[in-house]
Amino acid sequence: MRPEDPRAAALLAAHLQRELSTLRRLSGPATIVCVGTDRSTGDALGPLVGTLLTQSMEPLPFAVLGNLQAPVHAGNLHELLPRLQAAAAQGPVVAIDACLGSFESVGSVQVQRGPLRPGAGVRKELPPIGDVAVMATVNVGGFMEYVVLQNTRLGLVYDMAAMIADSLRIALGAVRSPSGAVFPPP
Repeated sequence: MRPEDPRAAALLAAHLQRELSTLRRLSGPATIVCVGTDRSTGDALGPLVGTLLTQSMEPLPFAVLGNLQAPVHAGNLHELLPRLQAAAAQGPVVAIDACLGSFESVGSVQVQRGPLRPGAGVRKELPPIGDVAVMATVNVGGFMEYVVLQNTRLGLVYDMAAMIADSLRIALGAVRSPSGAVFPPP
């Protein structure tokens, strides 16, 4: 999905809902982990998603870890692992991060069942996070990854972050009824 597609948030929400509906732990609240740093334009996608989600005037039916004021990144991820493990024991965990890819994939967002492997694009060994991963390709990878992330267009990153935040609101609102009951898989 790409942010310029007017149906992108709805399509991404449908994919998220499908992946979440296959998990066994839907009874507890979901946790959204937004990975990245505010010190790199390309890597700010996760914190931007977290900020957009927490700026909502409506109470959220899920917890959010990581935003521009308190990012989740390589320097503090190990400290947050006990909190993430406790959240995972209660309900599904969705992890969001920027990634680098091919020229053709820049601007696309992918959803996959299974954990996110943060830092893989810059060759960092970090613990996997989440039950469902949302990865947004913000720029081209393969050479000088840190420089590439620093020189990524903020407009693209912001548009992708807004689309992901909208899709999470839609998907997590659709997965549960107002009474808290879980809808059957789509």
